[in-house]
Amino acid sequence: MPRDWLAGVVAVIVALAAFEWARLCRLGEHARLYAAAAVTAYLILFHASVERAVFAAGAAYWLLVAVPWLLRGVLPSHAPALAVAGFFVLIPTGLAMVSLRPAEVLLVLGLVSTADTAAYFAGRAWGRHKLAPAISPGKSWEGAAAGLAAGLAYAIICAAIFHEAAWAPYLGAAALLVVMSIFGDLFESAAKRQAAVKDSGSLLPGHGGVLDRIDSATASLPLAAFLWPFLERIK
Repeated sequence: MPRDWLAGVVAVIVALAAFEWARLCRLGEHARLYAAAAVTAYLILFHASVERAVFAAGAAYWLLVAVPWLLRGVLPSHAPALAVAGFFVLIPTGLAMVSLRPAEVLLVLGLVSTADTAAYFAGRAWGRHKLAPAISPGKSWEGAAAGLAAGLAYAIICAAIFHEAAWAPYLGAAALLVVMSIFGDLFESAAKRQAAVKDSGSLLPGHGGVLDRIDSATASLPLAAFLWPFLERIK
């Protein structure tokens, strides 16, 4: 698919996710305006070819803002700040989807999905210690550890199949992406909890909204796009 066409498809995803995010921020009738602003910003940045700066900003947001914010607690009074945060959550994700090669996007999504699946089943089987009971009672430290182990196993298999890698940086990056995918999931859960809703939307019957499907990717994809050139240089 030509890059401009792909950018158009991703723009639809950004618009739908931004609309749901606006509803979580209680913007009400202004949700459509918020979604339009998010898509406009995404398209301007896409055509400006400033992806590296956007990915750096996105990575800094997750590491320096979102994680400490989660540790302090996301409250209903934070809805205006969440509205601003939505641009840092969604726009770098959209740009990562069109900046990374399709195979790279699939590898990152596969990493996140593998870790999430392992965490779910391990948590159900052996979970005893809650990871973030005030945000997502179903998550446990045991599940998170299993997810990290499964993610690293996935990364090792992919490295062995597709290319040689400098193992320490490569596995370190994979571990960081898994950890950040957990924070991405938790951050969206916190946004839903402060809005007192179970799902971000109802667009996907039985699966919630668009945000519910991409929550982990919002933290992992921009960080992967930021790290990928560095990993390519140290093969």
